[in-house]
Amino acid sequence: MRRIVAIHLLNDYSGSPKVLMQLLKVWTKNNFDTHLFTSGGRKGFLSDINHVRNHSFWYRFSPVSIVRIFNFFISQFLLMVKLVFFLKKSDVIYINTVLPFGAAIAGKIKGCKIIYHIHETSVKPKIFKNFLFGIAKITAFKIVFVSKFLLDQNTLIKNQVLLYNVLESDFTKKADQFRNPDKRGKTVLMICSLKNYKGVDEFFLLAKRNPHYRFKMVVNAFENEIKDFFKGKQQSDNLEIYPTQTDTHPFYREAGIILNLSHPNRWIETFGLTILEGMRYGLPSIVPPVGGITELVENHKNGFLINSKNTEELSEKLNFIMENPSVYRAFSKASYLKSQKFSEEYFEKEAVKIVSNL
Repeated sequence: MRRIVAIHLLNDYSGSPKVLMQLLKVWTKNNFDTHLFTSGGRKGFLSDINHVRNHSFWYRFSPVSIVRIFNFFISQFLLMVKLVFFLKKSDVIYINTVLPFGAAIAGKIKGCKIIYHIHETSVKPKIFKNFLFGIAKITAFKIVFVSKFLLDQNTLIKNQVLLYNVLESDFTKKADQFRNPDKRGKTVLMICSLKNYKGVDEFFLLAKRNPHYRFKMVVNAFENEIKDFFKGKQQSDNLEIYPTQTDTHPFYREAGIILNLSHPNRWIETFGLTILEGMRYGLPSIVPPVGGITELVENHKNGFLINSKNTEELSEKLNFIMENPSVYRAFSKASYLKSQKFSEEYFEKEAVKIVSNL
């Protein structure tokens, strides 16, 4: 039985650990001996997955950049040492994101086949990005990208493959149960990280300009982090902000439209999993005009591609979709049909092929 050793730095409820969770479930279902190394002390998508053997290594996130960098490099040294004593030459090392470079070095020392799963390339500062991607280029046997956009943009090694993110069957069953093609909720939804470049300020501005809609933002952060981030910012009455949610279905059910307002000059979306989830509920979308997210949203068909800095056009197109029943129905139907292409069956087949054809 082939042993797969998966590595992820920070277990939380964001997109990259969610995708790794799906991969782990596929591999255990297909009788691979599956191990997971991730930092301990925090709940997330990678917690308590059946039939996965868990191992932890030390890492502490810090809001202070110099402390965060120090903690990161210490964690990778400790991870590398731990893996050197754990790994066998026959193991497949599956590194989720470019961050856990200690696993790549340990795998190279032990002669293992190393696979990188790259979700995005917006790593800063540039010297740090060059270091991490340099390690990947030297050590990787295969690199998996989450969108055609990323695959076309990067030629790190010859052996590169595409694996789109998909929706789990549990999610699609719940979504299909509550989806209503004729529903046009008055709630505008955005689910994102608590970062300025994710378009948080633009979402605030849209809410102020459109008091006739409710605006809900779910951020991957705790209550105290939210209070600190928005301290001194005036929040309109029609805007509600929620901390990390383990169940986002109630938000999708209530929403009429879903937005992604990332700044294209600072953060290019490489896929857009929350947009895909909204599409399964038949939600039209407004997203940036560049990146892998454009492989989900087709302009004038199931949403609009608009730069988040153009708040006037954002507001205009938001109202155009929400206030025209025939347009809404057409966009909603197109969103749902598009979401069906990102199936669990496709994902399972490709996920097994990736770790088998080595």
